[in-house]
Amino acid sequence: MARLGLAAVWFVSGAIKAADLNQAYIAVQAYDLLPHGVVSVVAAAVPFLEIALGVLLLLGLGTRLVAVLSVVVLVAFIIAISQAWARGLTIDCGCFGGGGQVAAGQTAYPQEIARDIGFMVLAGWLIVRPHSLLSMDGWLTKRPAVVGED
Repeated sequence: MARLGLAAVWFVSGAIKAADLNQAYIAVQAYDLLPHGVVSVVAAAVPFLEIALGVLLLLGLGTRLVAVLSVVVLVAFIIAISQAWARGLTIDCGCFGGGGQVAAGQTAYPQEIARDIGFMVLAGWLIVRPHSLLSMDGWLTKRPAVVGED
């Protein structure tokens, strides 16, 4: 369930952003962290990275590695949200579409950070227990029984 839940999170968040790359650009730019030229690269790459993570988790292929990469991405997101909060920026994180400037009372930094920590818990579980019967990892690492072995 952890694998499928995290897969859904990545796939949905990536698909929403990929459907409107201009809005993804606005969301990344609102963090005011990256040079202009890098903003467009990050805004174009993140949605497809998220979709790839979602597909790999859905298939259960490379689950432990994908879970580790998920933790890395989530830590980066938490750092970005935290610095925006610390600097007094009033932005929507753009995590599931949207993003950009919002009114001061419309920020939800603590909730966004808590949500991402929850996703990190799912990824942590997958790092510890990456294989399941319904994953390609489980099928690929299943060892056939050897005749005469007890």
